[in-house]
Amino acid sequence: MSSGHAPTSLPALEGGDDAVLPFAVEALDLRGRAVRLGPSIDTILRRHGYPDAVARLIGEAAALTVLLGASLKLEGRFQLQTKTDGPVNMLVVDFEAPDRVRATARFEAEPVAALGPKARAADLMGRGHLAMTIDQGPTQSRYQGVVALEGQSLEEAAHQYFRQSEQIPTLVRLAVAEQMESGESRWRAGGLLVQFLPTSPDRMRQADLPPGDAPEGHEILTGAPAEDDAWTEARSLVGTVEDHELIDPAVSSERLLYRLFHERGVRVFDAQSVVERCRCSQERVMGMIRSFSAEERRDMVADDGTIAITCEFCSRRYVLDPAEVEREIAAAPGA
Repeated sequence: MSSGHAPTSLPALEGGDDAVLPFAVEALDLRGRAVRLGPSIDTILRRHGYPDAVARLIGEAAALTVLLGASLKLEGRFQLQTKTDGPVNMLVVDFEAPDRVRATARFEAEPVAALGPKARAADLMGRGHLAMTIDQGPTQSRYQGVVALEGQSLEEAAHQYFRQSEQIPTLVRLAVAEQMESGESRWRAGGLLVQFLPTSPDRMRQADLPPGDAPEGHEILTGAPAEDDAWTEARSLVGTVEDHELIDPAVSSERLLYRLFHERGVRVFDAQSVVERCRCSQERVMGMIRSFSAEERRDMVADDGTIAITCEFCSRRYVLDPAEVEREIAAAPGA
């Protein structure tokens, strides 16, 4: 394994939780990222007291979102959102570059309980769609890819997304578990994303055979092109990863990558931290309230004479004076 430009058997300093580790296996034309979420995902899940099955689903979604969102540069936002007919009818995870993540879910308690604590993600979500949105600021075009959810896992949905949107051979592995640490139960999540990105023009042509009529005198080739040997090897190696390796505190991302790719040589780059942090604020709440009509704002006033707004992500409660709200709205430019 090498870190930067100095090769070594294992890096002298290994990363821990709440970090994304980019890597490359140049001999196999692979690029990827590994993520470990510890205190950040534990905070998100315990704040709402989600049932175990829902907690695992949110943990998987958070790991996947961080893996994908970490490709953004200095600014931007990546959002994963599902809308389905299952017991977990909505799931939202936001990643705000360079390092902020938050997540929430809406679910029906009784159907979730009926499925049990080890319910499959497919059964929890049911049918609907998964949207992945990239917003890199006002100077860039907003992009959204949508995948139909028809009983597949989040891993399978991610593979489908890359097949139809990016057309890059991609493998994703996700794992979530509740573990005992220092006598206390903690949630952990982990993930691995590996992509095949060959630079050779011949190998690129193999992956993208053009459609259409063959020139006269040439036989038309049918069927999918043969899979590249390097990608076949990479898939076999990643297929050996077990769930516990993705979340075990004793197996860092560096050690996992070394186990997988040491015979081919793997280069790791600077790890990127991840923090649980919400985007809500008094200013954002006021901006949301301004979007409602005066009549709707009056309907928001509770029996105690205040307007109370609770953030679905972090559960922070904002208590506002209706008179002050109206004064601010009246004083706003363009009011």
